[in-house]
Amino acid sequence: MRKLTRAPWCIVKIAAFCGILVSINAFAGDDLLDGEEPVVIAPPKPAAAEPAKAAEDPHAGLLSEEQYPSANQCATCHKQIYDEWRSSNHAYAGISPMFHKFEDKINQLAQGTPGAFCVRCHMSVGTSMKEPREMPIWDRSQVSREGVTCITCHRVNQKYTRVNGERRIEPGEIFNPVYGTGDGKALTDVVAKKDFYKVNPNNSGPGIPVHNKVVTFEEIGKSEFCLSCHQVAVHPGIKLEVVWEQYRASPSLAKGTSCQDCHMGKEPGVASGYATGPAAEVNGNKINPGRKRSNHNFFGPGYPIAHPGLFPHNPKASGFKPKEWLTFDYRADWGKPAFEKNGAAKKTKFPAEWDSADDRISARKIIDENIALLNEKKELRRKTMENGSSVKGPFFSGTRKAGEKLSFRYEIENKNPGHNLPSGSLGAQPEIWANVALTNPEGKNIWESGYVDSTGDMADLHSVDVQQGKLAHDDQLVNLQTKFLTTNIKGTEREMFLPINMDGDQIPHIRPAGAPNSVLNHPNTVRMEGRSIPPLGKRNASYSVPGKLLQKPGKYKLSFRLRSRAEPIYFMRFVGATQDMQQAMNEWMLDYHAYSVEFEVK
Repeated sequence: MRKLTRAPWCIVKIAAFCGILVSINAFAGDDLLDGEEPVVIAPPKPAAAEPAKAAEDPHAGLLSEEQYPSANQCATCHKQIYDEWRSSNHAYAGISPMFHKFEDKINQLAQGTPGAFCVRCHMSVGTSMKEPREMPIWDRSQVSREGVTCITCHRVNQKYTRVNGERRIEPGEIFNPVYGTGDGKALTDVVAKKDFYKVNPNNSGPGIPVHNKVVTFEEIGKSEFCLSCHQVAVHPGIKLEVVWEQYRASPSLAKGTSCQDCHMGKEPGVASGYATGPAAEVNGNKINPGRKRSNHNFFGPGYPIAHPGLFPHNPKASGFKPKEWLTFDYRADWGKPAFEKNGAAKKTKFPAEWDSADDRISARKIIDENIALLNEKKELRRKTMENGSSVKGPFFSGTRKAGEKLSFRYEIENKNPGHNLPSGSLGAQPEIWANVALTNPEGKNIWESGYVDSTGDMADLHSVDVQQGKLAHDDQLVNLQTKFLTTNIKGTEREMFLPINMDGDQIPHIRPAGAPNSVLNHPNTVRMEGRSIPPLGKRNASYSVPGKLLQKPGKYKLSFRLRSRAEPIYFMRFVGATQDMQQAMNEWMLDYHAYSVEFEVK
């Protein structure tokens, strides 16, 4: 049995590994898909006359990490903020298996032309530490796996705005200053009384290592601070992130409401003020308890599908290596009391790293804790989505008689004054669609729109079942998902998963735009077809049921719900996502605004 006590932060380090094997395919729960091979990018060979380089300093990775402190160090005094952050989408940005699948796929398709463009936002600390973009997640440093971590924001001191995913993190040990909207007076008092608070602000004695100064940086409290990673265009000029573009023309901007007001306030998705609370708790002492406190859940609709031993971030999980976690079957009953005691464990062939029942039991406790956090996150997602939208209806038109066509509509409203519904990134995601079902007097479902196929995809042109003739195309589907359209070699447009025009190129690649991409709408051959609802806008979801389906008079029931999913399953298959990833994507999908209405058909 391994001892899971937490080692001192200065000792628990993972050396940075500069290998180049792209084995992201094995990241989320399964190893490589059947038949897949890891992609190996060969490094350029040095010229024959070039002298051999000196051996790399084995301490270089450790010294580099010292300059980029982990959130685990911040958690000592900022536990509440850490607990909010560790299950957030920001914390997930670097460890997301779907991100790595996508990022790897687009680099393969485009012959490596995107380079480190994507990881500059998703793993900006890793980029600052010069970790190669193709480095496997398990070989990266802890702080790199933390994605958008504490220092990603609080060690930035320049106004970057529209720079397409690029900003500089100020390196420095935990003792170096941090940047925030506060004046730092509370910290100044703590540092002045370091013996009382038992802190070490200057690496000069015992006590909790703390940063020794807060530098006021008002930009971090403004919407513009979010801009560099949430308004992004790639090389051909196609816009992937469009939130700022929507926000700058929104009622929220005109009113002076910031991104932080809705995404870090006290009510998910609503600008209703901020909670108050201590800036920190140092050895049981609450520091500045009445201050404004921003919520670091960063409320939003996204959700994780990584192995729950790896995410949410959990210091207790460090007792097992990332690759060990990936071999732990969390969907089975491993580590549960009944499984370990009733003989089922004796019949199970475990990987060597999980032969110990004590290890399985310890791992199960961590997974149960993390899944509880994910369920809490799901409820915050629900509140965010329901606070930002509303549904009214059904509104019937015409008569409601047996044997006659039934026509009705629902009104979907985007109550969010700040951006579209949905907003976010990539024409391929996120998905929001309406699912409506009609039940006859006998309780039988006789008509439906927004149904899904055997994989969970909507029954549109991307559905495998529709393509194979196993399922009827959903002609009345109401889908708010934006799509990429590319011009193919025959001159017509078609929906594409990624903004790479592959029809006209034997070797597809992302061509640089002919003008600065920050001023382009879109290139001639690629565009996004927006179907989302603008701020405070409304959209009718109109439906028609053939009269032949309503043969009997009586009481019928219409059931409605909106469905929200972070990624389409067809897109996941396209980038090589594992079955476990696809299953998790469907499992954590959110249904909201669900209700039923009964009505009479004469």
